[in-house]
Amino acid sequence: MSTAAQLAQDIGTDEAGRLADACGADPSRICTWVFDQTDNGFLAAATEWVVERPLKVVLIALGAFIIARVARRAVRVMAKRITSATTSDRLAKIRNQGPVKLLTETEENKRSAARAQTLSSVLSSVITAVVWSAALLMMLGVFDINIGPLLAGASIAGVAIGFGSQTIVKDFMSGLFMLIEDQFGVGDVIDVGPVTGTVEAVSLRTTTIRDVSGTVWHVPNGEVARVGNYSQLWSRALLDIEVSYDTDLRFAEGVIQRVANEMWDDPEWGGDELMEAPEVWGIQSLGASGIAIRLVVKTEPSVQWKVERELRLRIKEAFDEAGIEIPFPQRTLWLRDQGQHQLGEAPDPSTIKTVEPPRHQTVVSDADGD
Repeated sequence: MSTAAQLAQDIGTDEAGRLADACGADPSRICTWVFDQTDNGFLAAATEWVVERPLKVVLIALGAFIIARVARRAVRVMAKRITSATTSDRLAKIRNQGPVKLLTETEENKRSAARAQTLSSVLSSVITAVVWSAALLMMLGVFDINIGPLLAGASIAGVAIGFGSQTIVKDFMSGLFMLIEDQFGVGDVIDVGPVTGTVEAVSLRTTTIRDVSGTVWHVPNGEVARVGNYSQLWSRALLDIEVSYDTDLRFAEGVIQRVANEMWDDPEWGGDELMEAPEVWGIQSLGASGIAIRLVVKTEPSVQWKVERELRLRIKEAFDEAGIEIPFPQRTLWLRDQGQHQLGEAPDPSTIKTVEPPRHQTVVSDADGD
């Protein structure tokens, strides 16, 4: 049995009609109580509008505030756990490899805190928007406003905006996962395909990169298909030093190793830029003009190029002192005259004919055209 029918039986049809006119088909307790006490429909309706409905709005707003606050705090805790877990796992794996010099924990904690702050701020904004949007719709329902057309219009607008903002959503989601996975951060040197340079800013939509020539690139995160990070935790200086074919290779390897060890023992380099003792891996390739010997050095992040330049300078000076030749492109030509020599027989240099190249002749005409 409905509330209106029950009231009709209790207080009579006329009085129930007056109550329905004042408080609606489903009257609230406050409106009913005021109507019973005053027998005044206008006062009952006014009390409902002035007291009950604003009270419901206040309760809805209070509930939305509490839910949003709790959700934001949960997001902050989750973001800190994600970033700290990723950092701790990486540092633990590197430390287990040996007593190598890492990024200081202070710098790593700053980077982790920055990532956590970015993630929490973005997710908190999304949660706040969702919670308060739902609360607003509930508030409109309290005042008997039909939210059906609003929802229908919002759905149509959402579909249109969704089709038009697919790229933005893709950039947003890609940036979110980049931050969660800590693929790179501000100050890292990365290769994203179209450009290689130092990261200057990271947002959820774009990544700002400055290349070696000073050009600033704004790369949408959704267009980043792969990322190569040159400066995360540690780097490696790799040099392929070529020597000529008539060089004593073991002697050349010894010279390279000695130069690298001197740099490792240098307090200016070994205590700051170099993380492990340099290693000569041996012969890397047999090229057309020379033989390449590979030298590798584990370095601090983003200093491998500086170490490579210093090593090249020292190795060149050591090669000059040791008389080791750095090769240059060479080519040997054999000219064979099949009319005088058989196949496979080397020609006599005195029988090789040389032809002088034709000289350029300059034709001079007078001004009269004669």
